[in-house]
This record gives sequence, structure tokens and C-alpha cells, in this order.
Amino acid sequence: MTEGRLRWRCRRGTRELDALLGGWLDECFAAADEAQRQAFGELLDVQDPDLWDWLMGHARPARMDWQAIVDGIRARHRL
Repeated sequence: MTEGRLRWRCRRGTRELDALLGGWLDECFAAADEAQRQAFGELLDVQDPDLWDWLMGHARPARMDWQAIVDGIRARHRL
């Protein structure tokens, strides 16, 4: 999946989710390996309430690769 397509999928309708997900795309995507890039694309298929709960630390995704991305986003934004 292209970075431009991922950028479009990062637009979630809330500024907060847009910033958190778009920030990972801007800051980490280029250095990510193929598995991380794939996991991020799949993470974007998750519904917004679940993403929000994970990013705010109220819940954890079952997949470890998603949790690694969530942890990175949370650490960068000191959440």
C-alpha cells in the first residue's frame, strides 16, 4: 500500500486520531520494515473506538505487532 493511500486512511474524522496516526506515518513509516508497514495498514482497518481505547491506554490490542505501534505512538506523545 502506498504512503499516500495510508495517509488518506489515517484521516479518521477526529483531530486527535488523525494526529496520532498521521504522526506515526510521518515519523516512523519510512524507517519501518515491511512487517511493520503491513501491520500499520491492517491497524487502520480497526474501528475508531477500539483505536482510541488502545491509544489512550484503556485497552490493548490482541496482536503484538499492533501493540508495538500503539506503544510507539503513546511514547512519542507521552500518553
